[in-house]
Amino acid sequence: MPGSSPGDKNAADGGAPQAAGTAAEMVSAETLRAAALAHHRRGETSRAAALYTKYLMLRPDDATVWSNLGVLMRQSGQRKQSLRFQQRAYRLAPNLRIVRNNLANALGDSGRNEEAAAFFRELLDEAPDDPDAGWNLGRHLRALGRYDEALDVLQAARKRFRGKSQVRLQLALTQLAAGDYRSGFANYDARFSTGDVARPRIDLPRWNGAPLAGKSLLVLREQGLGDSLLCARFLPLLREQGARVHMVCRPPVLRLFENSGLADIVSTEVPDLSGYDMWTSMFDLPRHYFRTEAAPPAPAEFNVPQVSRDRAQALLSNAGDDLRIGVVWSGSVTYKANHLRAFGHEAFLPLADLDGVRLYSLYKGPLLKEYFEDASNAVLIDTASNDADLADCAATIEQMDLVITADTATAHLAGSLGKEVWNLLHWDPFWLYGHHGDRTPWYRSMRLYRQRRPMDWDGVFAQVRRDLFSRLVGTQE
Repeated sequence: MPGSSPGDKNAADGGAPQAAGTAAEMVSAETLRAAALAHHRRGETSRAAALYTKYLMLRPDDATVWSNLGVLMRQSGQRKQSLRFQQRAYRLAPNLRIVRNNLANALGDSGRNEEAAAFFRELLDEAPDDPDAGWNLGRHLRALGRYDEALDVLQAARKRFRGKSQVRLQLALTQLAAGDYRSGFANYDARFSTGDVARPRIDLPRWNGAPLAGKSLLVLREQGLGDSLLCARFLPLLREQGARVHMVCRPPVLRLFENSGLADIVSTEVPDLSGYDMWTSMFDLPRHYFRTEAAPPAPAEFNVPQVSRDRAQALLSNAGDDLRIGVVWSGSVTYKANHLRAFGHEAFLPLADLDGVRLYSLYKGPLLKEYFEDASNAVLIDTASNDADLADCAATIEQMDLVITADTATAHLAGSLGKEVWNLLHWDPFWLYGHHGDRTPWYRSMRLYRQRRPMDWDGVFAQVRRDLFSRLVGTQE
């Protein structure tokens, strides 16, 4: 269905209502059902949900409509409701394929990847020609950290379904998580075919890794701010090959890239294309690098303007001798998986009770409303709500002894600056961190804290508090 979450199936045309009634009731029910499906197909989710609800009052045994309603709840971020409705649909029609597919997706959203994988394995066994069952099974095996199994499933699917870009994308993400950067980045080009990332419309040849001496190369931003910070490390290698590099970035990182030596020209808009030979994207750069290299290069060295440093010093002028800790509890709320990586600001408050600690908020965004409303800024001091950009944030990070953060652009920025950073990860993290261990070769100053169980941030913060207390005791000694 257009607009459905990845992996959801269209249960809309799964059959007629499954309960009988009077002729008048049947007409009324069928009218509601048809109208709900029409709104659903047009992406009018709130109207569709209201009509599905009315219909289900008359026909509570229609499993396909319960499943459709669950899909709508998933689209709107109401994942507990989605799971509830998909479970109800499954109880009504446990053999219906689309119902099992959508239940598996809802289970995966709740961290129940073992159950989700079992459903998708069953679906794949029943229909080996279904590519969606193949890539979904691989995806959930990866979420469980079972890379070898996931790779077997996805490589088999790749051979069977050459034209299915989602299969190739999931294979790429699994290879990257497993540390096979050469194969993973080669396959990651599938992101432009799945619709996950818009392909740039640039009337220039795309760089294919050919020699760059004497060439002018346009490098385009891609995806989130953290992705740009991560991939910036590859820019100096282009200039070393003799290229004239023009980097197009988003405004929040402009001052970090300007005067950094990473590129000859930095702008926030695509320039007039005359005088340029080729274009490339930020996430194309590692594909070419890892053709010959095995380990990632050191992070980029960004420019931190003196005016930002002066501002940061003024903000922390009363810090005293306490351990300065910058904290972040959420990334961009528009990121579709932010609900997995984010947690409430209140999770940090117990750390503020430790003697010798002073906490500073590095968060800037819409979730500041709750932070100010409960007066958390009294113990979790605001330093970021008036940041102009990430250059201001970088200057504040330089003033910190430690940064503790959800996996956001701040984590990449702190790691690039060489600041000690504790990165708090959910159970199925970004490929950069894999599913095992407390370090990443991409950032030497970064320590990884992982959920031992899905959704369990309490366990993560209990470990953070223990380690922070040990550090304080050691400092005092």
